Amino acid sequence: MNIAANDRLLALLSAAHALGTLRGGARRRFEAIAREQPAVRASALLWRERLGAFAELAPAIEPPAAVWTRIRNLVDADLDATRLAAQRAAPPAAAPIAPVRAGGWWGSLALWRGASVAGLAATLLAGVIGLQFWQQAQNGQQVRYVAVLANDRSAPEVLVTFDARRRQLTLQRVGDFTVAADRSLQLWALPPGRTPQSLGVIDQPAGMRLAASTQELQQAPALAISLEPKGGVPGDRGPTGPVLFTGPLIEKTL
Repeated sequence: MNIAANDRLLALLSAAHALGTLRGGARRRFEAIAREQPAVRASALLWRERLGAFAELAPAIEPPAAVWTRIRNLVDADLDATRLAAQRAAPPAAAPIAPVRAGGWWGSLALWRGASVAGLAATLLAGVIGLQFWQQAQNGQQVRYVAVLANDRSAPEVLVTFDARRRQLTLQRVGDFTVAADRSLQLWALPPGRTPQSLGVIDQPAGMRLAASTQELQQAPALAISLEPKGGVPGDRGPTGPVLFTGPLIEKTL
């Protein structure tokens, strides 16, 4: 089935993949198709950028005290069950019980106290790590502009997003094109009625980040990528080589 030909189905699958609700075999099949079809891969990346912005709007939530109490109770219950199993496996009460020696670590009270402390420490560490991931999401990218640059056959080749907070363009190549060693790709803003303005040279095989300002992008309804001599050309004269990829620049409302 060619899901790239069904815009609605492709959007639904891409959104479900970004949210994590696409699971099991369906998720594996979608990822396999995305590896083979640039259009599906671009859609998945675009929806991940769209939905990732919602994390910035979510308020921080502190877990209630009852959550920590329940975690401690579960740790203690598991510890008690282990102790009971060890007691049942011990020799009968009538048999002489030798004092615990240094080698009898399995029945040592110090061992169980240490295990309890270690379990509680692991739980607290997991909470701290979770809080750090939440803070990273809170401080994540604030994507304001998005563009999918396509070739002359309308196949997506490069996904471009602009982080207004960091004043940074991120380029991710989703196509399978290659560039000769003596050539470079150059990104251009296309302001109406004016000469294209260079936004930088793309010198990484998979993608890269470029500094840019909101003002530059507000004046450009579209972007383009041209093939230029190694290192690019001066940005005030416009592209000198063929324009390979173009696409509209869309301002996000969320």
